[in-house]
Amino acid sequence: MKIKINPDAPAVEVRSLTKVYGSGNTEVVAMKDVTFSVRRGRVAALLGPSGAGKSTLLGAIGLINPPTSGSIAIGGCQVMKDSSPLVDVRAFRRKYLGFAFQKANLIPFLTAVENVQVAMEINNIPPRKARKRAFELLDYLGVGNRADNLPSMLSGGQQQRVAVARALANNPSLILADEPTAALDSYRGRQVMELFRKVAHEQNAGVIVVTHDHRALDVFDEIFEMEDGALRFSNHPTS
Repeated sequence: MKIKINPDAPAVEVRSLTKVYGSGNTEVVAMKDVTFSVRRGRVAALLGPSGAGKSTLLGAIGLINPPTSGSIAIGGCQVMKDSSPLVDVRAFRRKYLGFAFQKANLIPFLTAVENVQVAMEINNIPPRKARKRAFELLDYLGVGNRADNLPSMLSGGQQQRVAVARALANNPSLILADEPTAALDSYRGRQVMELFRKVAHEQNAGVIVVTHDHRALDVFDEIFEMEDGALRFSNHPTS
């Protein structure tokens, strides 16, 4: 399938996503009939208690754990129909999706700039061009002065900024963040949440952040809540 991303289409649009594990007496419905969309330039929070289905939904959208049924479109390009991918999943993830997790997961023996640079080089970006953009992204996210430091020399908040820079490296249409502030104190956690808002608004990416932290919800354009595998509630605090 030829990939064609439409910059005017939603960053992600999912319809009737359902995920079932097992069958018969052992059947567990982890996600059921989830339908929603997030536009580019918007940052959305995904709330809910443990076991609500948030990570299942994020894994499906990230083309990591396919749904049992339903469809997923990213940038107007349908990438998943039921459990069947319609694109080269690995190549699509590298080029059009960015990821950030609870732990920064930086490569410990690479410097900050090298951690960002390598994300582009695996997409066949020439090293000189990749390094230049890596420096620019670190500057943009406020850690340019730590570019030559190894991860062990960075604070938790600084490591997360480098991880966000890495997620931005290939100009993704969509960034998925799973509990990115769980290991940070409230001050640094809010800084990271505000960073995702900055990224969404200024880089024209759609951003979905799974979080348990209700203290920084005012930074989000949209709020979705999951319960028992279903999308129970959504709030659009800004127009």
